[in-house]
Amino acid sequence: MTASALWLAPEPLLLASASATRRDLLTGAGLPVETAPARIDERALEAEGGALAPAELARRLARAKAAEVAGRHPGRIVVGADQVLECEGRIFHKPADLEAARTHLARLQGRTHALHSAVAIRRDGAAEALVERDFVEQDFVEQDFVETARLTMRPLDAGAIDAYLRLAGAAVTTSVGAYQLEGLGIHLFARVEGDHATILGLPLTPLLARLRGMGLLAF
Repeated sequence: MTASALWLAPEPLLLASASATRRDLLTGAGLPVETAPARIDERALEAEGGALAPAELARRLARAKAAEVAGRHPGRIVVGADQVLECEGRIFHKPADLEAARTHLARLQGRTHALHSAVAIRRDGAAEALVERDFVEQDFVEQDFVETARLTMRPLDAGAIDAYLRLAGAAVTTSVGAYQLEGLGIHLFARVEGDHATILGLPLTPLLARLRGMGLLAF
């Protein structure tokens, strides 16, 4: 079955993100995807949210991304996603540079942290005529959810952290945890608990379930 036969909407799914990893997860599942990064100030939205729990912060940001992009692209199916890393009550953002990444890893080493990955799906009323099936659930017109994974990093001394950063390079600044589990980052961990796609920032199985519930997938 080709992607066009699998995906029943007239236009590709619109991902409100510039993340190549999230895009690749969707295309790997056979979905046609276009990207349109959201034009939002994440740190301002975080400040406005007050003392939100980390999972709810991820949900707030995913909703804002999906809503902003859907507003600029009427009629499209839009997926917004965000991920928040929390360790012992502290929220971590993407490191600005390798020195910040070194600080991240020094704080995470030897500890268990949580990755909260949120997704929000948005479409407007024009999308209601996409399919005519009895099982279409209109409650999915606005749907969001959060999945959590927990990762325990090995105890790492300064030499081990420096060695990892030399090998991994600037790519570590694209991740909230300063690692890519699908690459060299796997060497940092003693235990990983959770769905792999959730760790990568887009919980794929529950997302596909919701898209099926919207009547957007052929099976």
